[in-house]
Amino acid sequence: MRQRQMRMEAVLEQLLPAPELAPQRLHQAMRYAALGGGKRVRPLLAYAAGELGGAPVERVETVAAAVELIHVYSLVHDDLPCMDDDDLRRGKPTCHVQFDEATALLVGDSLQSLAFQLVAERTIAHSAALQLELVRMLALAAGSRGMAGGQAIDLDSVGKSLTQTELEFMHMHKTGALIRAAVLLGAHCGDGLEAEHLDAINHYAKCVGLAFQVVDDILDVEASTATLGKTAGKDAENNKPTYVSILGLSDARNLAQELHQNALSALTGFGDKARRLVQLADFIVRRQS
Repeated sequence: MRQRQMRMEAVLEQLLPAPELAPQRLHQAMRYAALGGGKRVRPLLAYAAGELGGAPVERVETVAAAVELIHVYSLVHDDLPCMDDDDLRRGKPTCHVQFDEATALLVGDSLQSLAFQLVAERTIAHSAALQLELVRMLALAAGSRGMAGGQAIDLDSVGKSLTQTELEFMHMHKTGALIRAAVLLGAHCGDGLEAEHLDAINHYAKCVGLAFQVVDDILDVEASTATLGKTAGKDAENNKPTYVSILGLSDARNLAQELHQNALSALTGFGDKARRLVQLADFIVRRQS
């Protein structure tokens, strides 16, 4: 895992515009936001799914980097005063605090554009038709029917009481869509998986995507700001509905374990080939930050 994280850091450093390239301040801010932090969960999932499908590593690295760039752009925008208004991310000042709001807005725009540039200009699939479908899949995961739509629901839910079903719908989009895309894009970079195998991987991805958010909600209550690298207790302070506020800590933990088991069950047909995906499901549920 550490090797993959370091490799993704090196890939991103190479792909991002050089800091001395004009406009320098924007490119410096893009690198500030994207480099030197984060668990790289989405790239790790893409790598693991790619291994399962026998995908060439250079293809997987492209989609892993693209998904991570979109994830980072979402964090930069999420931290803006018009969204969650946070001043700490990955243990350092947020992009708009370190630079300014306008620059942070442009950083998010530019990271998203770079992500689509990568999947458009590099080979990530064995046919042009499949490559076009993967670009569409990434766009769907990032847009109003995916991550951005989930964020819109999240903003509209502040101070409201949601049912568990409504909360799951929100997070299947806000958090789950991009995690699911990372897994499916990694798997589709190869050509060794049958339709039923892809269905199983899709189910796994849905489960770990929700589990990730449930654990995030638990950690927001239990962990410290220093441990998380972002402001702890922010959801409660902003009166946001979470799995903890709806279910309580004990039932939220039980739900995370149930999703964990469902994710592992989806992989039983792969045997030891799915070892990395199993380990990542374990990591997502048992992480402390």
